[in-house]
Amino acid sequence: MKLSKRITLTIIALLGFITSVKLTVIYFDVNFNPYALSSFCSINDFIDCDGVAKTTHSQFFGIPLAVWGLFLYFIFLFLTYVDKLKKIKFLGFLEVFERPESYICALGVIAFTISMSLFALSVFEIHKLCVLCLITYLLNLVIAIAARPDGENYLTVIKNSFQDFWKAFKVKKYGIAFSILTLIAVIFLVYTSASMVLTPQVKKQKEWQEYTKMRDNTYKVSGNVLGDPQATVVVHEYTDYQCPFCFVLNTMLHRAVHELKNIQIVHHNLPLDSECNKNMPGQMHPGSCLLAKYSIAAGKQGKYWDMNTFLFDKENLSEEEVLKGAKSLGLNVEKLKFDAYSEEVAQELQKEIDDSFRLGIDGTPAIRINLETHVGIEPYDELKARLIKAGAKEK
Repeated sequence: MKLSKRITLTIIALLGFITSVKLTVIYFDVNFNPYALSSFCSINDFIDCDGVAKTTHSQFFGIPLAVWGLFLYFIFLFLTYVDKLKKIKFLGFLEVFERPESYICALGVIAFTISMSLFALSVFEIHKLCVLCLITYLLNLVIAIAARPDGENYLTVIKNSFQDFWKAFKVKKYGIAFSILTLIAVIFLVYTSASMVLTPQVKKQKEWQEYTKMRDNTYKVSGNVLGDPQATVVVHEYTDYQCPFCFVLNTMLHRAVHELKNIQIVHHNLPLDSECNKNMPGQMHPGSCLLAKYSIAAGKQGKYWDMNTFLFDKENLSEEEVLKGAKSLGLNVEKLKFDAYSEEVAQELQKEIDDSFRLGIDGTPAIRINLETHVGIEPYDELKARLIKAGAKEK
């Protein structure tokens, strides 16, 4: 390999490696460090490296794409100097790499092709763009161009690289070594995919999907009290009946009461509906104010949690469907409707909304455990651990 080409490839690979290091830091800050500040490349809703890193698309087989990038640029650097390394006595086995320029070029072409797929995914599905990712995509293209052997087109390069691989694989010692390395890699990838130890965002989404599909709360209770009235751990829940993640949190809290003792759940309505929530800059969940009023009204007949579960289990309910469901719950429908439209219930709902905003809670879902507020949703295991830490006990 010519010195000028070696220097060029070294510079490009090092730039890619450094960029991948920064992307790795961003990924772990976003997904593991709740106190991390926004990165410099999160500029707006579209140009948002942090936003891309939070998605399930930022990993492959349980490994962050940024870490795959680190591995790729390390391979580029290794191949750039492999003809020097194989001259070292104990590294003589590297002689198997006969045409490193071709291998670098072929990997560059493959990496750039994958990069374009990721770019399309980012723009058209995630609707966000990671600028640092885009830099690595362009570097992959530059590597493919810079490493191309003189007089060879890209198809020839890829063909020669594959032929060299197959030739080496047929040599027993190299075939065995490659098979062992492949087996180790497969075991590791199976572990990272199954454990999701490096991809908490994937774990969260799978759990959300599990609860979202569970449109029948199997842990539901009847009456106005959920949990132990004498509990020292009181969880205040803030939800909107038209918020899908609120349904997930509500079901999780019912499950927690089923599995833990010394815990009580107190529900607070925070409809994101400008009809009753004057703090809303715009309309988000029209009709959720009325649903909240019906839940409060049901409480006056001792069936608050019965109505709560019904409103969450069903989607896009009309008032007629609410009243029909109320009848099936054994509620006095005429009294329920009268109470729902009463000034008393309207004032109770307004107090819940005002109290929420006074505490700094302006979105759903949210919980407050012993005066500590947590906005958003987390995997059930983490929620349960948080409750146990607060003083709840396993049954």
